[in-house]
Amino acid sequence: MEERDFEGNERFFRIFRNLNPATRQKTCILVDGKPYSWNVAYEEIFKKSEIGKKILKKLIELKLI
Repeated sequence: MEERDFEGNERFFRIFRNLNPATRQKTCILVDGKPYSWNVAYEEIFKKSEIGKKILKKLIELKLI
């Protein structure tokens, strides 16, 4: 996977750092019909997984980050 696939990840990490722990447990996005919490999104984006790429892309498209 290329680095450009994860453009915007710094913006995600900056927003994530400012979320309180209770909010991090809540669902932030649905990808392929499956809900992902902020914590899981963080893990997947950090690992640069395929689902992390999809999560990041969708968060940007929806202007949530």
